[in-house]
Amino acid sequence: MAATGRTRVDEPGEPAVNGADLPRAARDLDAELAETMRRTGATVGAFYLLLPDRDLLQLAVVGGVPSDIAAPWSRVALASPAPVSDAVRQRRMVWVGDHAEMTRRYPRSALALPYPLALAAVPVDGKRLWGVLLLMWPGSHPPRTTRRERSNLASSSRRLARLLDEAADAGHPLAAPDTPRVLGAGDIRRSADPQPAMAAADFAERLPEGGCALDLQGRVTYVTSKGAALLGAEPQALLGTFPWQSLPWLGDPVYEDRYRAAIISRRPVAFTACRPPDRWLDFRLYPDASGVSVRVTPAGGRGRGTWPPEPDRQGSGAPARVGQLYQLLHLAAALTETVGVQDVVDLIADQIMPAFGAQGLVLSTAESGRLRITGSRGYPPEAIERLDGLPLDTRFTPAGQALTTGVPSFFSHPEEMARIYPEAPHISGKQAWAFLPLIVSGRPVGICVLTYDRPHAFPAEERAVLTSLAGLIAQALDRARLYDAKHQLAHGLQQALLPHRLPTAPGLRVAARYLPATRGMDIGGDFYDMVRIDETRVAAVIGDVQGHNVAAAALMGQVRTAVHTHATADAAPDEVLARTNRLLVDLDPGLFTTCLYADLDLEHGRARLVSAGHPPPLLRHADGRALRLDVPPGPVLGVDADAAYPVTELDLPLDAVLILYTDGLVEKAGTDIEHAIDHLAGRLATWSAEDPERLLELLLDHAGPAERRTDDIALLLVQRVRRAPDTREAPETPKAPAPPGDPDGAGE
Repeated sequence: MAATGRTRVDEPGEPAVNGADLPRAARDLDAELAETMRRTGATVGAFYLLLPDRDLLQLAVVGGVPSDIAAPWSRVALASPAPVSDAVRQRRMVWVGDHAEMTRRYPRSALALPYPLALAAVPVDGKRLWGVLLLMWPGSHPPRTTRRERSNLASSSRRLARLLDEAADAGHPLAAPDTPRVLGAGDIRRSADPQPAMAAADFAERLPEGGCALDLQGRVTYVTSKGAALLGAEPQALLGTFPWQSLPWLGDPVYEDRYRAAIISRRPVAFTACRPPDRWLDFRLYPDASGVSVRVTPAGGRGRGTWPPEPDRQGSGAPARVGQLYQLLHLAAALTETVGVQDVVDLIADQIMPAFGAQGLVLSTAESGRLRITGSRGYPPEAIERLDGLPLDTRFTPAGQALTTGVPSFFSHPEEMARIYPEAPHISGKQAWAFLPLIVSGRPVGICVLTYDRPHAFPAEERAVLTSLAGLIAQALDRARLYDAKHQLAHGLQQALLPHRLPTAPGLRVAARYLPATRGMDIGGDFYDMVRIDETRVAAVIGDVQGHNVAAAALMGQVRTAVHTHATADAAPDEVLARTNRLLVDLDPGLFTTCLYADLDLEHGRARLVSAGHPPPLLRHADGRALRLDVPPGPVLGVDADAAYPVTELDLPLDAVLILYTDGLVEKAGTDIEHAIDHLAGRLATWSAEDPERLLELLLDHAGPAERRTDDIALLLVQRVRRAPDTREAPETPKAPAPPGDPDGAGE
């Protein structure tokens, strides 16, 4: 068409998602996703492929939004708090009814998508768990799903699973693409009859206001002559461009954000902007599944400011794209959730690298004047070995200088690098580099190097975003190193205070486990112990010191030592706890301690139990019957120096399992602990396992996943079994060779 008057252009640059060059599995997947979006009315659709070997979800195809909006979520770690990862981990549909619910449940995602929407993430589970289907609707969608809608979503998931199963059976399984494919509007919305196109253009041209159309990527596909005149540009100069790039006065990220809001929410959006020097224009955006219609009308002078902006408000370069700003917010939120150094490395590799198109990563920390590599991706081992431990003043790579000066270095081509550092390109084999020093409060922490397999230009806005991101990485890395150091200290202290191994005795099987709370320093006051009193008697001990800190762990060590000492002196069970109680009263640690002590006579099958405010033990008989034992508790330790502890005697039948535990196994917020103990006893009776180790695993599964655990758990399971016959007094009877490490042939 002519450069003036009514003008349109076909959508440029859209990926050919249905081209013959795509594998059949990918073509079928794209077609099914488009059909699912049409059938469910979803405005955004995507499929994430599960990469089991990496615990990662890779975005394979997306439709209904520009590719840059999907960029922050091109890779999602299974452990991350996101709807798609929750759907895969829990193997159930995750529904988010509105943005308020998104903010409450997934604040990181809500930060990068601050628009009204509803969302469903449905696992695609066939012969294997393939991944997850993600669908989004505008904010006008009801916050609750109907039964019919849930049925449609389940049917869509099954169709996708069947499609992927068939492709795998045919020897052509779906492979993760390097970059996600983007469905064009024509793939999602069936094309209309082209005949009325000219009539529609004539209609638009006769209207008194200006108009233009944008595709889902934000490019201008059509503009009327009045619209071009109001925008102050030739129609052909606008077609195929992004308005915020071809019209510098629309370059403020606020205006691009209005377009993104219209695309995501599918609701009309309006804003006013000033065309220099003083022409104010009203813009109204009307979105649908194929793009956005924009009405442009004069707004008149409103005295809203001058153009250009005041000099002190002008930046030295072009403003950052709003997509990059949201991406930076998303990555910043993700970095705040990292815990250890490995978490930081994984986040950079899984989200920051793909966000900036990098293929390689080296993350190093500054230690004793050298750069020690703490994580890498995309490098052969020999290159990492060569680069690890370089001195800070090295002339081999720019890493040391960048860290010393605090100034990032960017090299777009190997020739640029070779002019100053001739050996570096040959060692790494890379073609472009971004050296980002990690500085915290003026103190060098380390350096993050992003590398590319091909030459890569670093525009000013990308350099600015990477530099800002380096500061966030530095804070996360410094915090993660501190956490790792504390974690190693806590772990070492906990291991030192718990028994390294439990004593063995003929006729005895034992299983024990300590699991720390998932919050805090991974250290607490729960403990267990087993004491060999004589040839046929052992003492089983379990306890819980108040708190989850070093003070609790230190007191736990004192309690365990005191109990152990009195038990080995063959004190009566009530005396063991009474003496330990008096010691704690004298120490006055300010923390109370619960404890359960069981004196077990393996030869005669008797048990004497005494409790200091501890949850009652459970007993599971060989026939599967399970019950809680009624052990009257005395006061907790360390409160009353004159406290007495009543002794309870009971039978310990052969093959029965005595289960001692701390309250972390049964106590949950909002649940009565007595009811929880009875419920656990009922579950014990339904399990077929008889071995203490297997029972222990089942008990831990019953306690729930680790991420939901808020208290320590200590478990000690004791089973009395039939003793192997002692043949040492009958030399005339042939004796089987003893297994290694069991010279007496006692077995258990």
